[in-house]
Amino acid sequence: MVVLSRPALDQISFVKNQKQSLFSAIPVIDLSEPDAKFPLLHACEEYGFFKVINHGVPEEVMNRLEDEGAKFFSLPRSEKEKAGSADPFGYGNKKIGPNGDVGWVEYLLLKPDEKSIYQSVLDVSSGKPEKLRCAVTDYVSGVKDLACEVLELLAEGLKIQPRNIFSRLLMDEESDSLFRLNHYAPCPDFQSLEMIGFGEHTDPQIVSVLRSNDTTGLQISLKDGSWVSVPPDRNSFFILVGDSFQVLTNGRFRSVRHRVIANSFKSRLSMIYFGAPGLQEKIAPLPSLTAQGESRYKEFTWSEYKNSAYKSRLADNRLVLFEKKSLNEG
Repeated sequence: MVVLSRPALDQISFVKNQKQSLFSAIPVIDLSEPDAKFPLLHACEEYGFFKVINHGVPEEVMNRLEDEGAKFFSLPRSEKEKAGSADPFGYGNKKIGPNGDVGWVEYLLLKPDEKSIYQSVLDVSSGKPEKLRCAVTDYVSGVKDLACEVLELLAEGLKIQPRNIFSRLLMDEESDSLFRLNHYAPCPDFQSLEMIGFGEHTDPQIVSVLRSNDTTGLQISLKDGSWVSVPPDRNSFFILVGDSFQVLTNGRFRSVRHRVIANSFKSRLSMIYFGAPGLQEKIAPLPSLTAQGESRYKEFTWSEYKNSAYKSRLADNRLVLFEKKSLNEG
């Protein structure tokens, strides 16, 4: 990775342009199929990432949020900044987190279940801010249900009872789930270099549900460390395993490392629901998934892990601080 010292670009990182072909082996899960749980299990074990079709979220809900999001990001920056300073909620531009990470991105970060924050953040002078609020509310409701359906199918596949052992964490009224709208404007073309829109990282939550417009940019890292580009599909959703799910399954599922490369010609709009438990919820490997009772991770609360992640850099391996040493060591 290269960092160019150009004040106008805020020290944004670049990677060498490798002209990667789009990744054709991404698991595609048809949720209308009766045995969807089996390909879901394989996808979580092999990639930590998959695409779902026949997901049940109305197309109108998806398109309306995309339209309202595009209208918001087309406002003058002075107007967008009225939606808060992203500390942590509200509007942010290029700065990602408190520890020096930057990217070619602007965003809205919301906590839709906490009404006071949610409404104040979206109370922007965009003419009719309630349209954006309604679009976000309807969209989050749909993708939350989708995430819970996937989690329950995975519990079935793992033969774990009760069926809602994972989904209840998202449905709990104390859930710390978040929603984020990212906008990547067309960026300068540096020929042999590609600009990082959002640097490589894993998501700390349980699962992330992602959708974008028809612009490329998302990349995931495979088990061998190579990066592959994900073909965009605005009619489907991509689901990513997060660090907390990796812990709950004792490493059977793996959280996927991913990043976004900015496009030189087209803007990219993405919307991500981060499904998380309540702050005081304890996260630890489920007993039924620990081989001979050996747990790979220490127990922690979501608040402890969230605070630890917040103090780290994007690319850090956050879970290493919570790993147990092997019983065969020392």
